[in-house]
Amino acid sequence: MAQTNLPVLSAEGGLNRYLQEIRKFPMLEPDEEFMLAKRYKEREDPDAAQKLITSHLRLVAKIAMGYRGYGLPISEVISEGNVGLMHAVKRFEPDKGFRLATYAMWWIRAAIQEYVLRSWSLVKIGTTAAQKRLFFNLRKVKGQIAALDDGTLHPEHVKQIADRLHVTEDEVISMNSRLSGDASLNAPMRADEGTSQWQDWLIDETPDQETMLGNSEEYDERMGLLNNAMHVLNEREQAIFKARRLQESPSTLEELAQEYNVSRERIRQIEVRAFEKVQDAVKQAAAEQAQEQEDA
Repeated sequence: MAQTNLPVLSAEGGLNRYLQEIRKFPMLEPDEEFMLAKRYKEREDPDAAQKLITSHLRLVAKIAMGYRGYGLPISEVISEGNVGLMHAVKRFEPDKGFRLATYAMWWIRAAIQEYVLRSWSLVKIGTTAAQKRLFFNLRKVKGQIAALDDGTLHPEHVKQIADRLHVTEDEVISMNSRLSGDASLNAPMRADEGTSQWQDWLIDETPDQETMLGNSEEYDERMGLLNNAMHVLNEREQAIFKARRLQESPSTLEELAQEYNVSRERIRQIEVRAFEKVQDAVKQAAAEQAQEQEDA
């Protein structure tokens, strides 16, 4: 698909401006969407693709907001969702009779979920199953016990969460601090607008993402994609990739440079290239999986 000119969300501080910009793009009527999709499918018309994408940027933003509780930059989450949307537009079959939004939601969520799972600063392959369960379910449990304050958890809440998720109280405190710090969805959209809040504009009736990602079967499936993708790396790339990306205490560039008798810059290059190869392999496998589900 040709490059599209989308509004840029460069940092958390630009969220207000970005949301205002994407609201300027009109929603498409079913007939208009169908004709644009046919034009792109048959002629790869870039203008048709641009209109299909921009008319669904609000859908991406709404879905992305469900992942704010993971402590990741919202600009990156939305960007990954937009990539998923582009893949959806490229593969969309308008003659099958359903709307693009219905089809695109899977691609958007899949792209964002893969980004979450790739962000090993929060979830690493080496963490225990209990810690992964804590990561994906902390906010949900906090909501159930009315502990969704943005500050430090009350000791009794810490104990309740630890008991429910079968982890230690120290792990609850640590994970809560790592996932805190996001701007509140209760914040006004503008300083002079005290009544309109982010969550009012971004209400999503779909199941919460913590529940979806907390499902062990789905999580295992996605981790399987990642593990299978590792096979695209040679022996040295795998060793460096694991040492830098997958360990609880990553090796330094200096340590690996000494081990392999190369420069620190060469280790960095190998790491970056390995990450790109794994990322591409994961996306390709996910796309093939989605196509199989669609064809079934």
